[in-house]
Parts: sequence; structure tokens; C-alpha cells
Amino acid sequence: MKTIFRLSFFIVALAFVVSSCSTPQGTMSNGAAAASRGKFTGTWTISSISYNGIVESAVQNVFDQSAPSTFRGSTWNLTNSGNGLYTLTNGTSQTIFWSVNNTDPNGQILQFKKIYQGDKAKNVTAGYQLYVVSNDGSTMVLKSPIGVGASTAYIIYTFSKTK
Repeated sequence: MKTIFRLSFFIVALAFVVSSCSTPQGTMSNGAAAASRGKFTGTWTISSISYNGIVESAVQNVFDQSAPSTFRGSTWNLTNSGNGLYTLTNGTSQTIFWSVNNTDPNGQILQFKKIYQGDKAKNVTAGYQLYVVSNDGSTMVLKSPIGVGASTAYIIYTFSKTK
């Protein structure tokens, strides 16, 4: 009986130590709070685009689509199921499948892949990743890394939620 009590006490103590050392839920490994998936769903409009470490004219194409400036004013519809659609101001639309990656050591990432007629999201391997700078549910700031020589520059997209 004494052995069972000791063993039980040891297991409880070990479980307590392991749980106290783990990262709290809702917190990234870098200390930033992780935005829930629900904060990403809805209709968003890119209200501004800025550049960090690179001049605007140096980037000709983003998301294998067109110049970054053509995304200013674009509308992004993100559903809770992961399906989505972005529409540029010129009317060009692209179906996407999106998700949130909370496991990257550099922070939370919004990732998406383009889905074309007849594609299944699980079969599409190429995609795009944008680091989440902030997301309070009404304003979202994402940054897209761009390799510049041996360093990394960023295109920064500011979204405003419209619905």
C-alpha cells in the first residue's frame, strides 16, 4: 500500500512539473499572444502596403500574381472552414485555402495556397506565408518576407475588417 501511495505521489508530482514547464495555451514560443482562428475569419480589405528594408519599385510580383500595389484595396474573404477568396480592385479573383500556423519559432503565420478549378487543397503543395504582426479582430498586420542578398526585407500589409 505504501508503494502505491509513493508511486501515485511521484506520478502527480511529475505531471505537475511537466505542465508547469510547457508553453501556456494562447502564447507563442516567442512570447507573443496567438490570435485565435476566429480573429482571421471574415471579410478584410488591404488598406495600406508598406516596405521594410526594400524600396517599393524593387518588388515586381507578389503571390505569383502581380505588383504589390495592385493588392491595395483588395478584398479577402476568409471562412472558418479554411476556404477563401481574394479579389483585386481590377476584378481579378483567386480562390485560396488558408490556415494559421502557430508552431513557427518566429511567430504566428497566416499561410495560404491558391486553388484552381478541379484542385483539392490537400493536393496543392505550393503556397505563401505571411507573418502575423498583429490581429485584434478588426485590424490585421501581416508581413511577407523577401530575400534581399543575405538579408530579409518585408512587405507589410495592413488589413481592415469590413464584415
